Amino acid sequence: MTTIRQFRWPDYDAVVAVWAAAGREPVPRAELNPELFLVAESDEQIVAVVMGTYDGRRGWILRLAVHPAHRRQGLATRLVGELEQRFTALGCPRVNLLVMPDNTDGLSFWQALGYIPYPDVLCSKPLQTT
Repeated sequence: MTTIRQFRWPDYDAVVAVWAAAGREPVPRAELNPELFLVAESDEQIVAVVMGTYDGRRGWILRLAVHPAHRRQGLATRLVGELEQRFTALGCPRVNLLVMPDNTDGLSFWQALGYIPYPDVLCSKPLQTT
């Protein structure tokens, strides 16, 4: 049985392993906010994760990853549903996310959950850190 729960700091290495298996770069500990960071756990192993944030105006889904050995079991849908419930409890009126243009499977997944693509222009500026 798979359970969904809030991320805890001792989970970090297992979460990094899921990101690596899914072909994603790790997010540094300093950038994590456990409040809206959920994990799916099966047989005491973390097999999927979703990160969200809320700025008081909009919710954002920043990263969703499922270990390849555990895909097509509804874990991503369950994680997103739980995150959406937490956004709702915070009074969040809208949730946004970014999908890369060539990620047709990802776009189909999000559209099936009711997310609507908008033709907004994403602007980004890399900052030099010291």
